[in-house]
Amino acid sequence: MKANYFLVLATCLLISCKKNNSQQSKNSQTQEFENVNFSKVDISKINPTADKYVTNFTLNKDEYLNIHFTLDQPLIKSLQLLAPTLTIDELLEKGNFQFTFLVDGKTVYVENLNKGAGLKKQKIELLNYTVRLAAPKQLDFWGWFMWLKFMKLGNGRDALSDGKHSLSIEVRPYIKQDNIKTGALLAKGNISVDVAKILVDESLIPVQKIQPNSGWNISKSSIDSTKIKALNRKIAEGRFENINGIVVIKEGELLLEEYFNGENRSSLHDPKSVGKSIASTMLGIAIEENFIKNENTLLKDFYDLKLFENYSEKKNSVTLKSLLTMSSGFNGDDNDYGSLGNEENMYPTKNWVKFALDLPMQKDGKIGDNFSYFTAGIVVLGDIIHKSVPEGLVSYADKKLFAPLDITNYQWEYTPQKVGNTAGGIRLRAVDFAKYGQLYKNKGLWNGKQILNEQWVEKSFDKQIKQSLDDGYYGYLFWNKTFSLNNKEYEVSYCSGNGGNKIYIFKDIPFVVVITSSAYNAPDAHANADKMMMKYILPSIIEK
Repeated sequence: MKANYFLVLATCLLISCKKNNSQQSKNSQTQEFENVNFSKVDISKINPTADKYVTNFTLNKDEYLNIHFTLDQPLIKSLQLLAPTLTIDELLEKGNFQFTFLVDGKTVYVENLNKGAGLKKQKIELLNYTVRLAAPKQLDFWGWFMWLKFMKLGNGRDALSDGKHSLSIEVRPYIKQDNIKTGALLAKGNISVDVAKILVDESLIPVQKIQPNSGWNISKSSIDSTKIKALNRKIAEGRFENINGIVVIKEGELLLEEYFNGENRSSLHDPKSVGKSIASTMLGIAIEENFIKNENTLLKDFYDLKLFENYSEKKNSVTLKSLLTMSSGFNGDDNDYGSLGNEENMYPTKNWVKFALDLPMQKDGKIGDNFSYFTAGIVVLGDIIHKSVPEGLVSYADKKLFAPLDITNYQWEYTPQKVGNTAGGIRLRAVDFAKYGQLYKNKGLWNGKQILNEQWVEKSFDKQIKQSLDDGYYGYLFWNKTFSLNNKEYEVSYCSGNGGNKIYIFKDIPFVVVITSSAYNAPDAHANADKMMMKYILPSIIEK
């Protein structure tokens, strides 16, 4: 009996010992990884010692946020564990830190730092890290850009929209070979975030009353004003930056018209590449009037391509349609800064058409099959229209498009050869961009007159080619996508320009929506326009 007692006692002691050891190990692991500390000081002026560490950050009030952590071994050692056969240079070419941002325990954004983030010597030797995140002015530092991407591209602003939150940051190593491989957790920390209310001028919040003499009949349909007020507040707070105008047309009548940030109805707005779509319109009209045979006409019918640099037989197969669908095969890609034909390389030259036609062709890929956003090709398209129609492109557009739409207040930009710039930038009022969108909604009909061939409108909206930017489709200088709301899908064709400028033309519901914005080159400008549509505008105008 006594032997059994001691056996039970020994077993209990063993279990207790294992439990204590397990708990100690768990606590040790937790302590090991709670090694990211936070500070709110300007570290260019104040040394970030431990007495400066904080556990709370007030968003929209505190100017600075930094993180501090210490590694057990340099980053290179962790990368070697992931790919032991690679050399140091290969590891640093393919790997770096991975930062994960979690809000209230949910992963919101993951950043795999590129190879240029951090110096080579630091990755090989450094153990103690200070990473600057939030700051009142732009820092030339990878941490500041990472915070910007978390907040603006990674939905950080929406996750930290109001109230109190928990923000966690985790640090791991990663290697990208055939796929991305991440290593063990190196550092982790948590900070409480209070979101300070942004003070705004409350007079900017109500739905703006439509003024007379807009050129439109005013719609008598209702709108969910609470949604629009909420949107106006977000614009006033700067959540949606540099928004200038919103116009909504329902069944050919003006339903909503609002202006922000110093613009008004008379403002001529630069919509950037929205103007490309107008080039498509003018080509369609020129074809209808037999000044150009059709969109399958070859580029060589307008230019002696042998007179330009990098001539090849492949250039002889370039069609106007391939220019319209961004699939001409020229070595030009505006989304690749290293591309020879990137538009930024075109603008300083004296002849933009020559710049485009001098470019070599891509070695791989078939003309008409591979999407590559190529602004210079649309300049060529504008030049072709200019050469083909009476009195040139600008005069022709005025007579055949703008005058019938009763658009009299507008402004062209020009190429160095004084041809209307079809790359973009033709300035109109927001209510007149809405007329242009409504023309397409009407399938080319305006006030009983067929301004644009209905079949051309259909071709322009068709999914002519799969485009690579957001896995959607592209037509004749028009984009296509589908919005999903309350388990319903709404197909839309649209014009799009740098800064978040949009003309949305819905297929199955009676709306045209214009958003004008001057958030030029902002990384979240297009995403913000779509969020405005999805969360505020579309829910406010669709009948419940």
